[in-house]
Amino acid sequence: NLAPHRLTFGVKPPGVFRRIHEIGATIGVGKHHQAQLVEAFYDLMERDPAYQGLRAMHAPDLTPMRKSLTGFLSAWLGGPRDWFEENPGKCMMSAHSSLAVTKETAQQWVSAMTRALDQSDIETPIATAMGKAFEQMANGMVRPG
Repeated sequence: NLAPHRLTFGVKPPGVFRRIHEIGATIGVGKHHQAQLVEAFYDLMERDPAYQGLRAMHAPDLTPMRKSLTGFLSAWLGGPRDWFEENPGKCMMSAHSSLAVTKETAQQWVSAMTRALDQSDIETPIATAMGKAFEQMANGMVRPG
């Protein structure tokens, strides 16, 4: 059974973020926090024109994406691994491999997720560590050209 961070794209999380994986959702990143984060993220993407490039990469109905990201976060943060079981062999990198992610859209994603983390009730050190990991993921998805 692979650790959640290995299923993202092989980046071993440093410091406080490693601690998230060790003790999972018991440190205050439970289902409520995950749902709150996902809702804030997609609400920003839908409503803020600064994220129009990112929004254009998604289907008109974001409901399936909201569900999928919530499931991914749950598994990635040490909770039930349903997302990985429902998506065998997938990780965030492979799930986005068909998209033309540019530096601009990756930065839009990071910006929206950072704002969503700021709006959440997730403890600051954990939110900061999550933000760093998300930034690494987003930058890793940028396609050359």
